[in-house]
Amino acid sequence: MPRSCVPPLVPHAPPLSALLRLYAAGTALTCEPVDQGLLNRGYRLRTTRGRYFLKHHFDPDTADPAAIERRHRATQRLADLGVPVSVPLAHREGRTVAVVGGHAYALHPWIDGRHRHGGQLTLGESARLGALLGAVHACLERVMPPKGRTRPATSPHPVESADPEDTFALIDDLLAHVRRHRPADAFDELARHRLLERRALLEQHADRRPPRGDSVGWVHGDFHPFNLLYKDDAPAAIVDWDRLGVQPRAEEAVRAAAIFFVRPPGPLDLPKVRAYARAYRRAARATPAELTAAVHRVWWERLNDFWMLRWHYERGDTRADCQFPAASALAVWWTREYDAVCDAFVR
Repeated sequence: MPRSCVPPLVPHAPPLSALLRLYAAGTALTCEPVDQGLLNRGYRLRTTRGRYFLKHHFDPDTADPAAIERRHRATQRLADLGVPVSVPLAHREGRTVAVVGGHAYALHPWIDGRHRHGGQLTLGESARLGALLGAVHACLERVMPPKGRTRPATSPHPVESADPEDTFALIDDLLAHVRRHRPADAFDELARHRLLERRALLEQHADRRPPRGDSVGWVHGDFHPFNLLYKDDAPAAIVDWDRLGVQPRAEEAVRAAAIFFVRPPGPLDLPKVRAYARAYRRAARATPAELTAAVHRVWWERLNDFWMLRWHYERGDTRADCQFPAASALAVWWTREYDAVCDAFVR
C-alpha cells in the first residue's frame, strides 16, 4: 500500500474564518478531519453556503503554491475532457490556492461517494477501473506539456531500479533493530521472518535487476482506492493529484492493480487483474511489451521495498503496521507466481 493510505497524525485546526472569507463560502457549521491523508490533511467542511472538502497542503515535496496551481489547471483540463476529477474552487483573487499563515490550502466542492477496494469490484467493474486509468493517461498526453519539456515527477517510485547490495545492507540493519527491540512481540517475529525470507529471495534473483524505466508519460502518481471515489457503482472523482508528473506510465497501472486487487493473505486476484489490464491497454494504447517491463520493475520494487519496517523501527511510527502482513506476503507470492502475474497483465 502507498504511504498516502496511512492514517494521518492528529491535524491542527485550519484558519477557517480567514479561508471562508477569502472564498466567500459562508460561515463554518462543522469541520471534521478526513480519516486518510498522510501527505496532506483534509477536512469535511459544512458551512452556511454548502459542503466542501478543505485540503491543507503541507507535504514539503508538493506544497509549493505555484506547483499546486499548475496541477489544478491540469485537473480542470481533464474535467473538460470528461475525466471524473475534483476541480478546486477559485477564491476572490481568482486563484485556487489560498496561503494563510504561511500554509497552502485549497477548497473543493464536497463529492458524495465512497472508496471501494478490488474485492468489492466485479469483473466488469475491474475492467472499468482499468479503462479509467488508461483514459487518464491518454488524456494527460493531450493536456500536458510534451514530456521533454518537464522534469520527472517528484515520486516515491524512482526511474532507477533498486540496487540489491543496498537492500542487503538495509536488511541487515533492520534485523539488528528487530533483535534489539524489547520486549519482542508478534510484529518482531513476522518482521524477522519476512526479512530473512526476502534476503534469500534476493540472493536467488539478484541477477534479475531491471534496467531504467522507459516509455514514460504523464501519470496521476498515486492511484489507489483512497484516491478514487465511487457514487453507486460508477467512479465519481479521482482525487489527490499531488504526485502528477512524468514516470514510466505502465508501472502506475501495475502498482494500482497490486493495491486494488491484493487479497488479505497476499495473492493478487488474477482474473480481475486480467480484466483490468486488458481494458487499460486498450484505453492507453499500451503494448504487451510495455506491460511486461512494468510488471518486472514493480515486482523488483516490491522485492526491495521495506518502507513499512523502516517506519516501525527507525521512526517509531506504527501507523503502517497493519499493512505489512499483506504487503510482505505479496512480494513472496508474486515471486513464486511471476509468470502467472505477467500473463494476467499482457494476455
